[in-house]
Amino acid sequence: MTIRFYNTLTSRTEEFASIEPQTVRMYSCGPTVYDFAHIGNFRSFLFADLIRRFLELAGYDVQHVMNITDVGHMTDDAVADGAGEDKMQVAAQRIKEDKKSGKVPEGAIDNPDDPYQIARYYTNAFLDDARQLGLKVAFEYPDNILHATEQIAPMQEMIARLIDRGHAYVGGDGVVYYSVESFPAYGRLSGNTLDHLHSGAGGRISEEHQAAKRHPADFMLWKPDSHHIMKWDSPWGPGYPGWHIECSVMALKRFGVDTIDIHTGGEDLIFPHHECEIAQSCGATGADYFARFWMHARFLLVEGEKMSKSKGNFYTVRDVLEGRVTGRPVHPSVLRYELLKSHYRSNMNFTVKGLQDSAGAVKRLQDFRSRCEAASSGEVAEVANSHPVIREFIDALSDDLNISAALAVVLPWAAETPADPAEALGVLREINSVLAVAPIDLELGGTAAPADDEDANVQALCRQLDEARARKDWPTADEIRKQIIDRGYNVHTGRDGTTAERPLA
Repeated sequence: MTIRFYNTLTSRTEEFASIEPQTVRMYSCGPTVYDFAHIGNFRSFLFADLIRRFLELAGYDVQHVMNITDVGHMTDDAVADGAGEDKMQVAAQRIKEDKKSGKVPEGAIDNPDDPYQIARYYTNAFLDDARQLGLKVAFEYPDNILHATEQIAPMQEMIARLIDRGHAYVGGDGVVYYSVESFPAYGRLSGNTLDHLHSGAGGRISEEHQAAKRHPADFMLWKPDSHHIMKWDSPWGPGYPGWHIECSVMALKRFGVDTIDIHTGGEDLIFPHHECEIAQSCGATGADYFARFWMHARFLLVEGEKMSKSKGNFYTVRDVLEGRVTGRPVHPSVLRYELLKSHYRSNMNFTVKGLQDSAGAVKRLQDFRSRCEAASSGEVAEVANSHPVIREFIDALSDDLNISAALAVVLPWAAETPADPAEALGVLREINSVLAVAPIDLELGGTAAPADDEDANVQALCRQLDEARARKDWPTADEIRKQIIDRGYNVHTGRDGTTAERPLA
């Protein structure tokens, strides 16, 4: 089996081979926890999850690490040094307003001026969303999801090493800068040459502290700042680390190697973030590569437009799941499917119609699972990757994660009545270890809605409805049915009584 991925570093599709046979070390840029993660963020996170799950199905042991940015960097990430406002200060002001309006649950954040409380609140929110959407690394927290605030000492150690190796220097204003001229390969990932960056073309280079820099493109590693909301002591004065240094440190420290196999993120991170990561990491270790493959997901649009709060089309995962987008709750499996079904190197257009189509596809897979379980009495056969359906599924994903071709294998197959339902369940289990939208059991790491108090209450209402029908108390039965529907459930009364299900979309 040959796996081919598009490598941003070389701008071409290449055969993938891990550095260590059958082991893949993969790092993904995670969330900045000063707000809820939006669906564009999760498109990138789920793209990384798809890579991981596919490689695991293909027989690799995948070690996947992600960071939590909780240091409180600046709001303008397009500038190499960071510019704008302190993200934690922005969050503190927003939370104060949200506490007054009741948007923040009572007791969730006692002190909005405490950045650690803010970070903890949004970290937990991210983990809740990620687990609902089946992001495997979220179930490995905290081992494989690391907090920047817990890695300050290693960051300072790397900065000191870069200074010793001639890749960094302390500017006249006390800021530690990385010298891009010391690293000839700077610009290899993004295509930005030093000549292009000399004048700060495209607004990428901050004007602040330019006089202290040896080159306009030199970027900040540490900034002494007594006014910054989060700061730590350092050899260069109390301050905070640059945006890029945390990922270099966390990847190298967690994996214990100089070069990893895959680094993922959204395309907006190619420059400056990932370009700077390469310079720092290779400058500190002397290695030729920080990551052999750089893979980036393209932007997500909403109804054909760029997502923005000013346009009213800025959606968090919770907005979608809780029905604020479609007017009714959406099952996590449906949102996962929707965010995965477009090829990662194409802009995805998120639409209500697309979400409805995804609901239909997920329901088809879940119905297929239910029919097979009933026919096989729950027996699940062991199947190998050589099974024709699994082989075609793997072959499609081996072609740079061609998810459309992979789904074109699965959905027609799931529309048929299998000759051997136990074997079909075995095939579905393997395929769903990647898709994670129609789990047979919770061990698959899927996104089945867990039983909760609301479900129990609704099931009790179903029994009350059946009791009212048995008494021929039709007004009460109708009122109970209305109560169930008002809670967002679909209600069906058949020969075996009344059942209620959360709608898919």
